[in-house]
Amino acid sequence: VQLQASGGGLVQAGGSLRLSCAASGRTSSNYAIGWFRQAPGKEREFVAAIRWSGGSTVYYEESVKGRFTVSSDKAKDTVYLQMNSLTPEDTALYYCAVAMRVITSGVRKVGSYGYWGQGTLVTVSS
Repeated sequence: VQLQASGGGLVQAGGSLRLSCAASGRTSSNYAIGWFRQAPGKEREFVAAIRWSGGSTVYYEESVKGRFTVSSDKAKDTVYLQMNSLTPEDTALYYCAVAMRVITSGVRKVGSYGYWGQGTLVTVSS
């Protein structure tokens, strides 16, 4: 599986960005595409994910609930992360990743994801 993340940039606080993650290659019938971020000097952390197992389920980290929305276009094999009401605390390098045969309890864990994109930088100015 190969992933290409894009859409990062510089935005003022309160603004919006939409990140895209284009996936190619074979996936299992039960998999998740997650968004993670890593700020300078901090560990990589979960942001949001969409998991397919029959239907689809979305997951969010608490601090982004109500501001970020994850969605997908299966025809384009692309997952989006719409980010609204951005704050300087959202500044980070954002990664998308794929986890195969993942259960619910593993969706938020970095270690569940075996395939990672290259990251796209989001900078929010105050």
